[in-house]
Amino acid sequence: MWIQRNIASIILKVSKQYPVVLLTGARQVGKTTLLTRLFNEYDYVSFDLPSIAEQAETNPQLFFSKYNKNIILDEVQYVPEIFRYLKHEVDKDPQKGRFILAGSQNFALMKNITESLAGRCAVLQLYPLSYSEIHAVKQYDNTTDIDFILKGGYPKLWSEPQTVKEIFFSSYIATYIERDVRNIINIGKIRDFERFFRALAIRSSQIVSYSDLARDVGVAVSTIKEWMSVLWSSNQIFFLEPYYRNLGKRLIKSPKVYITDVGLLCFLLNIKDHDDLMHSPLLGQIWETYVVCQLMIQYSFKGLKAGMYYWRTRDGSEVDVIMEHGGKIIALEIKFSEFVKGNEVTSLKNLIATVKKEHIHYAGVIARTSHRYTIDDIINVMPLDEALELL
Repeated sequence: MWIQRNIASIILKVSKQYPVVLLTGARQVGKTTLLTRLFNEYDYVSFDLPSIAEQAETNPQLFFSKYNKNIILDEVQYVPEIFRYLKHEVDKDPQKGRFILAGSQNFALMKNITESLAGRCAVLQLYPLSYSEIHAVKQYDNTTDIDFILKGGYPKLWSEPQTVKEIFFSSYIATYIERDVRNIINIGKIRDFERFFRALAIRSSQIVSYSDLARDVGVAVSTIKEWMSVLWSSNQIFFLEPYYRNLGKRLIKSPKVYITDVGLLCFLLNIKDHDDLMHSPLLGQIWETYVVCQLMIQYSFKGLKAGMYYWRTRDGSEVDVIMEHGGKIIALEIKFSEFVKGNEVTSLKNLIATVKKEHIHYAGVIARTSHRYTIDDIINVMPLDEALELL
C-alpha cells in the first residue's frame, strides 16, 4: 500500500531548479520508494552492493556510460569519490534534475556536497511518516496519537499492517549497527553500543550529559561523543540547541537530544502497548519527543531546515520549543494533558517577561485538547494539528 508523502511536491519543485537533488534520511524511511515513484522514467543504481560501488569508483565514466542521462543514485555515501565525477558532469551539462541522489549518512554526504557540488545540489531530508500523513489514509483515519506513538512512522509498519513491530525494530537495530555503525567506526563491543542507544532513549527530550551517559554505559566520555555523532550522522537522533540571543548569560547552553522516531523510542524503552505507555514514568518525555518530531517533519515538507530551539535558565525556567518568525519568536510548551492551568505555564510567562511581549509573535501550549482556549489572555492552549499550522 502506497502512503502519500507530503514532501513529494518540494522534491519535484527543486528538481526543476538544480541539476542534483540529494534526499537524506534514516534507513527504511522510504527514500528509495519515493524517488523511484516520482522519477519512474529514470535509471536506478544502488551502491549498496560493494561490487557496484567498486565499478563506479574505479572507472566512473565507463560505469555511467551504461545508463541513461537521468539517473537515481542510491546509497551514495558508499562512493564518496563519485562526487567529483558528478561535478564534472554537471559543469559540462547543467540540466536540471539530472542526478537524483539518496543516502543515509549526513556527515559524509554533506562533506562531499560542500567540497564538490556546492551551489549545484539541493539537499532535502525525509523523516519517518508523520501523523498527518497516516491520518490522511482512509484505512487509518481513526488512528489516535497514542496509536501512532506506539508504532512510529516507519512506512513498512503501516503499508504492510501484518508486520510485527517488535520483530521489525529488533531487526532494524541489528541491521543498522551492522551496516551503518560498523561502516563509520570500529565498535569493540556491540552490546555496549546497544546499551548506549537504550540509555540515550531514556534521555530523549532531555539536555545531553556525556559524563552521565559514560558512567551508565561504562565507557569513556570520548566514546560517548563519538557514538552520539554516529547516531546523528545516520539520522537516528537530532538536537535542539538552546536559544540565547539577547536573553542574558544565565542560560543553559547544552543541546537537548531526541530520538527521531517515536515508535523506535518506545521499542528501546520496552513500551509495548497502551498500558505500558500510560503508566510509564517517561510519558511526558515520550510525548514531547513525538510533538517535537512532528514539528520537525512539518518544516521538512517545505524544504526548510528547522529553526527550532529550546530555552532554559539556570534557575529552572524552561520553554520546550522556540522558533523564529520574522524577527520575533514563537514560544511553545508541550504538555501531556487536556486541561492546562495557569500555574503550569510559569516558564512561558517568565520568557515573555524576559524578552518583552512585543517580541513574541505567539506563545502557546501544545496539549491533548480538542479545542483551543486561552490562559491569562496571552497564552493559547491548542492541539498539535493547530500548532503545525503556525509553521
